[in-house]
Amino acid sequence: MTTVLRIFGIVALLMGGLWVGQGLGLIMWPASSFMLAQGQWALIGAGLMLLGLGALWRSRR
Repeated sequence: MTTVLRIFGIVALLMGGLWVGQGLGLIMWPASSFMLAQGQWALIGAGLMLLGLGALWRSRR
């Protein structure tokens, strides 16, 4: 279970960071993405990053 939580946490952090970057217009890749410069995706990405941090914290206990 610990390994699964760690993998989920790392993937969620990375994916959430990408979504935040795309939502804020910092990462303009891929050029055809519907998420570019859309503020709601920055919020969704931040929420996903929080879930990832929670999973990593839980895996360490």
